[in-house]
Amino acid sequence: MGILQDKVAIISGASSGIGRSAALLFAAEGACVVLNARRKAALEDVAKRIQETGGRAHLVAGDVSSAETHEQLVAEAMQVFGGLDIAFNNAGTVGAVKPVAELEAEDWMQTIATNLNGAFFASRYQIPAMLERGGGSIVFTSSFVGTSVGLPGMSAYSAAKAGLMGLVKGIAADYGAKNIRANALLPGGTDTGMAGDQSQKEWAAGLHAMKRIAQPEEIAQAALFLAGPASSFVTGSALFADGGNSAVK
Repeated sequence: MGILQDKVAIISGASSGIGRSAALLFAAEGACVVLNARRKAALEDVAKRIQETGGRAHLVAGDVSSAETHEQLVAEAMQVFGGLDIAFNNAGTVGAVKPVAELEAEDWMQTIATNLNGAFFASRYQIPAMLERGGGSIVFTSSFVGTSVGLPGMSAYSAAKAGLMGLVKGIAADYGAKNIRANALLPGGTDTGMAGDQSQKEWAAGLHAMKRIAQPEEIAQAALFLAGPASSFVTGSALFADGGNSAVK
């Protein structure tokens, strides 16, 4: 039996990168997974792979900046699998990369909507469902950007990812006594579609003490720790899985 046997987990951004790796890992550890991303065909591919190996997966395509998406995710988790125990709120976007004074208001709002408003909507619907199960674990993907460093042109992204830490602490304060844990996972550079071309990946590798970027599977393992029973006394925390990036600035 896996460490998430018979748990029900929502994973957003599950069509690629860290989310896809987490979906495969959580399912392999016994969880029933409800997968979300905007690209339905890519989600179907992940769900098919899980099902072919004996896992249980259900998908809900939709935009995480919409409250309705999260309401549907929770409703279908409860309808299809009977409840909700875990949420890995992983979907995000870098958004427009421009200096602050060059950002249009729409650029700012779109980045905040996906990375921060979406996290609020997610928790707003996830928490009541978890309370019905007697508790749960919520994991948000934040970043070393905005929490330990700033990078040129990434102010909107930085503000949103830093804001997640306030949300995490607030949930911990509000619901810790009710057995709901909330934590943030802060990856470093990771070999996903958001990492850019080879030269950008090499530049990012140089920022890390380990002088490489992560593979998505490595970050998924850190998410599994926060989601699962090994972190039963961890809440309101930030876990840097950043290859020493934040330690060597």
